[in-house]
This record gives sequence, structure tokens and C-alpha cells, in this order.
Amino acid sequence: MTEPAKGSTARRDPAASGERDEPARSTVDRWFALYPALALAALLPVGAATPLFPVELGVATFALGTLAVGMAHGAVDHLVPLRAAPGVSLRRSIAVVSVAYAVLGGAVVAAFFLAPVAAFAGFVALTWLHWGQGDAAALALAGVEHLPTSAERWLSLVVRGGLPMGVPLLAHPAEYRLVAEWVVGLFVAEPGAAAAAVDPLFVPETRLAVGGVVIAATLASVGAGYVRVRGGASQRGWLRDAGEVAVLWAWFLLAAPVFAIGVYFALWHALRHVGRLTLVDPGAAGALAAGDVRRALARFARDAAPLTLGGFLVVGTVGLAAPAGVAAPGDLLAMSLVGIAALTLPHVVVTAWLDRRQGIWRPGTGG
Repeated sequence: MTEPAKGSTARRDPAASGERDEPARSTVDRWFALYPALALAALLPVGAATPLFPVELGVATFALGTLAVGMAHGAVDHLVPLRAAPGVSLRRSIAVVSVAYAVLGGAVVAAFFLAPVAAFAGFVALTWLHWGQGDAAALALAGVEHLPTSAERWLSLVVRGGLPMGVPLLAHPAEYRLVAEWVVGLFVAEPGAAAAAVDPLFVPETRLAVGGVVIAATLASVGAGYVRVRGGASQRGWLRDAGEVAVLWAWFLLAAPVFAIGVYFALWHALRHVGRLTLVDPGAAGALAAGDVRRALARFARDAAPLTLGGFLVVGTVGLAAPAGVAAPGDLLAMSLVGIAALTLPHVVVTAWLDRRQGIWRPGTGG
């Protein structure tokens, strides 16, 4: 990528900043991004068969993925300021992040009680932003050369976040709507009220608009990258980007939404974020530089364990407080999604701060 101006820490690209040496970055890219992407491609035939099975299969898959990796990937946020910004003490790092989680997470839960349909739509939009945010950072970490400006990276964000959030709405609206009804149904006790409440979200115009945005953004992003390659950027990075986008399009078109999201959350998004965080932990980064992925993961698991359990307590508290109660697999999924929504907003804020520290959105030639 284009070399950033000297002396500017805010504009550094993590793929060229020297924050961690190249062997560690290469190990993270290979084990936490490239190999999982290949695994998802290999699972496409399985995904294609999932619409034939009950939605409970997707619920179980989502629960397993969340238990195994999903909840843990944000559970070291309290250490991110300490490790990513010189001069930040452990006490300050924990205090600032704890306040953000308490205030923002509490606001999200309150929003679901007060306006569950709007809160659900907001959660989808926030997840679109965050999952795109994660993939943009992963591409920067990989050192791709066809996204040299902030505008091109934001376009990539729209594509990468839109695929898991928008394509299932286009391809499998019935199951998508079912999940919305389950979530909203936790907060409205009247029979049939949830189905009526989510009607505006699932009119044909909404589906067509969302699908159009994702298709247009995909064509624009891939096309802009090709122009960069024609101008001298590395073809390898562009081919990888386009290949990953193709896999994600196929995955979310073919697989049942709940199953597709459960696998994607654990195998793709969460792992990429875990890999990124190991690079700001000096001990884990040293292990990765030596090729010791197991030791790096052990350090991450140790750091993440307390707040991973805390995350499950948040989910359980939501279930106990939900007016309609929790009695079926769909209710369990809905409860989990609301709890995850409460954790996602502060997690996005911490990740956005890390993005700024690492210059994700202000590369050397960015606007």
C-alpha cells in the first residue's frame, strides 16, 4: 500500500506500520483469515442442503458457534487501549471500556424494551457496519494494494457487511422474518403482535432496496479494485478479495440464514478479530512470529475467559427480564441475539477506536 506520511501514527496502515513484525502478521493472516475462508468454501455443499432441514439446526449451530468463539472475540476489549496506545494504564483501560459497555449496552437493552422493531433493525444495521469493519481491517492486515483510499475501504465495508446481513434477506426472507418475529416477540406478549409489528421490514420494496445496494456495491468494489490492478496494484490481493466475496455471496445465497450466520460468526468474523487482537498483545505476537499459534491462542483464551462468562450472564439476564419469557428454541436464539446486540454496540466503539489507532480508514492516500 502507499506509504503513510512520516510521524503520523493516526494514518498508519497496520499492514505497513511495523507494530508487529511481518512473520506474526503473515501467521495471523494465514491461520485466522485465509484458512477459515477456504474452510467456508469447502462447506458450501453442506450449506446448500440446510434449507431442507428444520430451523432448529441453525439455532443449534448458532449456539455452538457463539459458545465456542463468538462471545470470546470481544471479551478482551478491556485490554485493547492498554495494548494499542502507549501510556494507557491497566486501570484506565478497564475503567473506560467498562463504562462504555455499561452505558451503551444498557441503552441497547432499553431500546428493545421500548421499541423492539426499531431496535432489531438498528442491530442489523450495526452488525452490517461491524462485520464490514472487521473484514476491512483484515484486508489491510493482509497488505492488499487495491484499496489505497478511505473511500475504497468504506465501499469494501458496505460489501463485506452487506453480504451476511443483506443477502439472506434477499434469498431467504421467510426465515429472516421468523427470526425478527422471535426477537420482537420477546417484548410483546399479545399473540400475533410480533408478526404484525415486523411487517414494514419485510415488504418487497425493502428486500429489493437492500439487494440492490449489496449488488451495486459488490460490482463497484470489484470493478474499482480491477482498475487499481490495471494501474499497477498487486493482482494477488484483488483476486483474494474477489474470491472471498464470491464465497460469501454463494454461502449466504445457498445456506439457511440462521445456520449461515452461526457458521460465519464463529468461523469468519470472530476468528479474524481474534487474530487481529493477538497482534496487539506482545506476548501473543511473539509466539505468532515464531509460528506458535497454539500459545498465542492460549494467551487470548486466558484473557478472554472472565468476560466471556460475563457475556453469557448478560444473555441470561435478558432472558429472565423478557416480558414474554423464554420457552422454545426460537426464544433462546432471540434472547442470545438481544444479549449480543447489547454487547455489540460498545464492541463496535472499541473496534472503531482501534481502527483509528491503526489507520484503517486513513491510509496514506486516504481522504
